[in-house]
Order: sequence, then structure tokens, then C-alpha cells
Amino acid sequence: MNTTRTGEQNRDSAHSPEAWSEDPFTTHIKLDRNSSVPSPFRTAGTFTVTRLESSAGLPDRITKISSVPALLVSISLKALPLYSYQVWVADKVIPTPIIPPFRSNVIDFDAEPSCWAGKAFDYVHYTVPRVELDDIAADCGFGRVNSYKLSVVEDDLVLAQITRSILPFIGRRDGPSLLALDQFSLILGAHLLQRYGVLQKIGKVSKGGLAPWQKRRAAELLCENLDGRIRLTDVARECSLSVSHFARSFRATFGISTHQWLIRHRVEHAQELLRQTAAPIVEIAMLSGFADQAAFTRTFRQVVGVSPGRWRRYHNMRAIGPDNPA
Repeated sequence: MNTTRTGEQNRDSAHSPEAWSEDPFTTHIKLDRNSSVPSPFRTAGTFTVTRLESSAGLPDRITKISSVPALLVSISLKALPLYSYQVWVADKVIPTPIIPPFRSNVIDFDAEPSCWAGKAFDYVHYTVPRVELDDIAADCGFGRVNSYKLSVVEDDLVLAQITRSILPFIGRRDGPSLLALDQFSLILGAHLLQRYGVLQKIGKVSKGGLAPWQKRRAAELLCENLDGRIRLTDVARECSLSVSHFARSFRATFGISTHQWLIRHRVEHAQELLRQTAAPIVEIAMLSGFADQAAFTRTFRQVVGVSPGRWRRYHNMRAIGPDNPA
């Protein structure tokens, strides 16, 4: 079979994917019979999530590449029959059985993994830079991770569950914020280290929280960026901590993750606006850091239990009271 390197072809192809999200971190690409494979696996050194879906399979074997040392984590979303899927690692064929849904592959990009699928397929691919994994390992009290165990068609319940959690948001305009994506990458990275990394303990991990000045600075930055467009790395840098150390210390201090803290404060800010102003709900959604009214209403109902409109009407009635009729 011919080998095609994703990332070096198809930019000028006459046939393009059916759908391509402009989000550089979470992308959903659909291929039809006439579509060529795009470049979802070339990375500029950041964590990315790509859903690659095809209605017809691949005509040729493709080799997946990364511009930085990284792991490729792939999770099947639909079954593939026997003899319709092949994987090569370091140019050697890895035997693969029937591929059930939500089975995973974990392969180092240094091994130049390649694959071929002769039937319709649907996969989620995570590109996880090794430098981010090294940072997490250091903060967890491990030494440098020299290698990761090769895993093909693994029944990894944790990878399956976290993929189910992010699946509805891949490629959507109101997808996860950068802050939420950073938090997701830490969870994924910690699991990859524990299950697939060849680790060596070097010391105890500090379980303390943030210092008072770090707590104030983190809260200031998050409040200034209710839309979630700030990166976790930026907040951690302001607190003079690594990303994983900061994330762990933040949870120890506040009892929740940065993303959960941000959602809670978005909703609290929206409640103040609903109570104190007559602004339309769509305007309040934007002022509270939500992408649109639908995302705002969905999140508000999840946190508060009722829609923003109903919540406003209830509190307006309480403010008027029986002795102060409108």
C-alpha cells in the first residue's frame, strides 16, 4: 500500500472534507467517498482533540506525524469488522482483531504510527505533547518518563469515559473554553502517566493549597476572563507554579477545579444582572462570558435548576412582595 503522511498532503486537493471546525484545539472532520484525508495530526506543540469520521474508509495507508515529541491517543467510536483495520508501529504491522466501540490506541509519535481502515470509521484522536506529560510527572513526584507502553485496541474504561464526556463538544462553536480544555488535558495526561508511563517515584507530592497571594491573584485573573479564554498556563505562571501543581493546589484551596469555579462565578454574575437590570437574557449571557443564549440557558439550568427567565420572574415577584403591588 502507498503511504501518505497526514500533514504533507491534501491542502490543495480538489476534494475537501465535508465539515471542518475552525477551532484549532477541538476539530470535527467528516470525509465522504471523494474526500481526501486532511492534516489533523500535525501539531504546533499544543494539546489537540480531533474527531475524524469517514463514511467510506481510507483508500491508502496514512502515517501520522507530529512536529514535537508527543503521544497519539486514538479512541474508536464505532465498531470495525475483522480485516478492515490495520496499524503499523515503526513500520511493523500490529495484529488487530475486530475493533469494538471505545477501544483505544496509545502510541508514541516517534514510532511513526500509521493506519488503514477499509470501512467507514469514526475516531477521536488526542495529541498529547511529551513536555506536558513530563511537567505532570514532575509535579506528581515522578522522575522523567523515558517511554510509554504501546497499547493497541485496549479496553481502557477511563479513556472511554473521558472521551464520552468531551464528545458532544468537539467541533462546536460553543465548545469547551480554553480553561476547560486545559483542565481536560491534565486529567487525560495524569491517566496516561499512571497507566502507560514507565515511571520512577522520586519524592513526596505536596498536597497544600495556594498561598493567600496566589489565591487572590488566581481569582482576579479568572474574574477578569469570565469567557474562559485565558489559559491555565497563564494563571499558573502568575502564581509562579507549574500548570499541574497550580491545578492541584487550586482544587485543594477552593474544593473545585478552575473550570467549575469559572462556571459558578459566571452564573453568580448572571444572577446579579438578572436581579438588578432589565437587560435582555441574550445580553446577560454575553456579559457573563457565555458564547450564546442557548449555552447560557443550558448551563444556568444545570447549576440553578430553573431557566434564567423563570429565575428572574420569581425574584422580581419576591422583590415586589404582597405589600408592594406593581
